[in-house]
Amino acid sequence: MPPPIQPAVLSFAPDGTPYSPVFDDVYHTSAGGLGQARHVFLGGNDLPERWRGRQRWVIVETGFGLGLNFLAAWQAWRDDPARPDTLDFVSVEKNPFTLDDLARLHAAWPELAPLAEALRQHWPALLPGIHRLHLDGGRVRLTLAFGDALELLPQLEAHADAFFLDGFSPACNPDLWSPAVFAQLARLAAPGASLATWSVTGHVRRGLEAAGFTLERRAGFGGKREMLAGRSTAGSTPPAPPAERTALVIGAGVAGTSVAERLAARGWRVSIIDEADGPGQGASGNRAGVFRPLPSLDDNRLARITRAGFLYGRRHLDALAHAGHPVRWSPTGVLHLGRDTKQEGKQKAVVDAHQPPADYLRFVDRDEASRLAGWPLDAGGWWFPGGGWIQPPSLCAANLAAGSAGISTLFGRHLVQLAHQEGCWRALDAQGNEIARAAVLVLANGVGIRALPQAASLPVRPARGQVSHLPASPGSAPEVVVCRLGYVSPEVDGVRCAGATFIADDPGSELRESEHRENMEKLDFILPGYAQPFDPTTLDGRVGFRPASPDRLPMVGAIPAVSVAERGTPLADIPRQPGLYAASGFGARGLVWASLVGELLASLIDGGPLPLERDLVDALDPARYLLKPPRPGTGGDE
Repeated sequence: MPPPIQPAVLSFAPDGTPYSPVFDDVYHTSAGGLGQARHVFLGGNDLPERWRGRQRWVIVETGFGLGLNFLAAWQAWRDDPARPDTLDFVSVEKNPFTLDDLARLHAAWPELAPLAEALRQHWPALLPGIHRLHLDGGRVRLTLAFGDALELLPQLEAHADAFFLDGFSPACNPDLWSPAVFAQLARLAAPGASLATWSVTGHVRRGLEAAGFTLERRAGFGGKREMLAGRSTAGSTPPAPPAERTALVIGAGVAGTSVAERLAARGWRVSIIDEADGPGQGASGNRAGVFRPLPSLDDNRLARITRAGFLYGRRHLDALAHAGHPVRWSPTGVLHLGRDTKQEGKQKAVVDAHQPPADYLRFVDRDEASRLAGWPLDAGGWWFPGGGWIQPPSLCAANLAAGSAGISTLFGRHLVQLAHQEGCWRALDAQGNEIARAAVLVLANGVGIRALPQAASLPVRPARGQVSHLPASPGSAPEVVVCRLGYVSPEVDGVRCAGATFIADDPGSELRESEHRENMEKLDFILPGYAQPFDPTTLDGRVGFRPASPDRLPMVGAIPAVSVAERGTPLADIPRQPGLYAASGFGARGLVWASLVGELLASLIDGGPLPLERDLVDALDPARYLLKPPRPGTGGDE
């Protein structure tokens, strides 16, 4: 379990230079942080000259600090008419500044004010892991990794064209200038990658040379006589994306539309096929779904991926609204009650151990939980102030609207088979007629993926879920989402959603009184006495079928070309079907995962740094099931 993120302690040296009392070092030379950024890091990497004519340029930095190096690079990219289409900037930071402290620090550089303000508007919660921010219309991607560099650098996937080595001095922060870090930089380097740093300390030079970098001394900045510049003598070439940037996405639910929107944002031409007459009609068709993460004491993979998905999803919802495509959703907050006293204790222990920001998660006792819910409760639990409910079809429609310039929709078309010919995927109907074709194909068609032989290696199971619709008046309790072995939503258009059942391998699509009764029992467990007025024999509702996975994690990535593999085979060595990807197995958590999954798949397909740690990407890889026997059961959700 990673330690809680400790924000940087803002202090100043006698001359006014920002200073860290923790590391006993300044954040930049007293001669000026912006001048240092431009001379040492841009100039030392021969930028902007070297990035001209490139489609993408990737910078990896050790030590984000105030963000001056990033802001200087962003400004230089903006000012260069021959700039690359996309600037990817990846930076690791163990002690990020709070938003208020950043604003105070950035005030010293008014020439950067518009960019600094945009950065602060997107500044993520101070929680461990990787945070991806989209800036400047999406053409600048900032990937922030909050945590210890020794743990996070091995988790990064990025073919870096340039490195900014800007940690505190080797004497004050030796770990960031260690052979282990230099080895990771060599691993992350693209062929011919450059590096620059203000440090010319002997063990730094020797360590970088041992890792495969050739170095030269150049004139330093301010009071420093020299600095280092270097080049990688090896490096790995990133996979080339398809020459034809076209994609075919099967399924117009939250998974498919999220992938389509992220690819369209990168300039791809995307076609979506769905047999319904519009987006979000299958498993994504509910009136209101729960949007919140799922923490754990050991911060396991499920906890980390739902946290990353929740945080990225919030930023995506904000971006859609900013672009004029608002989603129907409400950050009412989500109250996740303990099942019993023992679980309440575990929930409190999670909050005590992780010390998350209070606007992300805090523990509330029974009395405060009752006030939040507006109903007398018999338990306390987790309170997620930024969570809420989302109307899934509106998210699907907003994704399509946001990517409209690059997305074409083919509704009312029933896919029966796929064919791969001459480097192209063809989608065919029952008569063998072609519906559409593209270089890349993404299967995001829920349980329909089971009917396609190309996806036979994926252990997707259909899980029937019935939601009960309860008549509700505006302003009635609860006005927040409440969960406890089930969930109940606030009033949405005169209806409150309660549920949901989770029954694997049951194909029945009819509404069932027995499942309404089950939902009312769950509701009474959540809000004691609340279900009494509702008659299960007269309730309306909705049935959907969710694609579930054996290990409760989604299946995201390239689909294997084989049905068996030797145990212990590296995932990277398992053959894949060319240009064929899956976004499936979301179970009951599609809303918290969909937006991040879209960004991850778009990054895998188009190239560039990944928005998740490598071990989490591997945990989602569809090929993982070839290396381990599936666990029994599919697992439900609350």
